[in-house]
Amino acid sequence: HGAAELEETGTEALPRRTPAPAWLPTAKGEEGDFCLRSSDCAAGLCCARHFWSKICKPVLREGQVCTRHRRKGAHGLEIFQRCPCAEGLACRGQREQHGPADASRLHTCQRH
Repeated sequence: HGAAELEETGTEALPRRTPAPAWLPTAKGEEGDFCLRSSDCAAGLCCARHFWSKICKPVLREGQVCTRHRRKGAHGLEIFQRCPCAEGLACRGQREQHGPADASRLHTCQRH
């Protein structure tokens, strides 16, 4: 099954369940390309939910807003997931003293 079967039948009749290697490109996905996992994406990108599919999105850089989950498993509930912070950065709360009351809930990628 898989790629050999697709070549024989042509594009008219695609099987219902195509194994991932048959439809994923061999090259790493660029920003906006569909993916199943982060290893499908090029360096500097992760695979994150976008509506009801998953696409390659950029890993967050210093100062960018990040999502910190209080409960384990909450990441799966998001319709628009963000990538994690880049290596050497952590998702931490803003330390604004004179900001709005909800500023403590805003998290950004910051150096360790």
